[in-house]
Amino acid sequence: MKTRIRVGLIGYGRAGKAVARVLAKSDDIDLRWIAKQKPAEEIEQAGAPAPILSAALLPTGELFEREPVDAVVDFSTAAAVRKYGKQAAARHVAIISAVSKYPPTTKALLERLAKETVVMSSPNITLGINYLLVAAELLQFIAPFTDIEIIEEHFRDKPERSGTALRIAQTLGLDESKVNSIRVGGIVGRHEVVFGFPFQTVRLCHDSISREAFGTGALFALRKLHGRAPGFYAYENILRDAMIESLLGKGAQTQ
Repeated sequence: MKTRIRVGLIGYGRAGKAVARVLAKSDDIDLRWIAKQKPAEEIEQAGAPAPILSAALLPTGELFEREPVDAVVDFSTAAAVRKYGKQAAARHVAIISAVSKYPPTTKALLERLAKETVVMSSPNITLGINYLLVAAELLQFIAPFTDIEIIEEHFRDKPERSGTALRIAQTLGLDESKVNSIRVGGIVGRHEVVFGFPFQTVRLCHDSISREAFGTGALFALRKLHGRAPGFYAYENILRDAMIESLLGKGAQTQ
């Protein structure tokens, strides 16, 4: 019988609910609990794919003791890992974080936790956007002479610049001024990297259609990181490893 990965989900907003639906449907994932910031007596359980428990139990480790898990998937806030991180790492519970932006002090905490357990942090946990990131990095390596601009489009009420777009700029060694932002109604999220060659243009685009894409991205990370040694992992790195493994496998088949 296939071993199921026991998972706790932290955060149950719009993205967290979509992720929970995807995880609950997977036959190799056992979604044990969902932690929410509200006090226990105010938590509504109706329609949830797993028991919803108070996040107040996380800092004491009681939740990890009561319902042991192999990994937590964090779709909450930048401050949350400061409450549960040490308790998770002490029990070698993997931390899969999809928080869009961390302050430097919290990034340093994640790196310290990675000495005890698996830690993966990404501002965008979708497979598609990370494939775009790896593909853009490869194209820049092949053609370093090109002009590059990044365009990010989101719904009207998103106030800050996209953390994903800034991550793309950082990966490609570009100044943040190369990130162009558009805010209009009707768009969930779109990222585009434009390469200007002499006599031609290449555009790499990713469109978010549904928040369930975060769930399939979390699934990929959980499966690829399960059983790995403690360390700090970036999503694009585990995706790059999978791509290399696939290419090597195809190469062996043609010999």
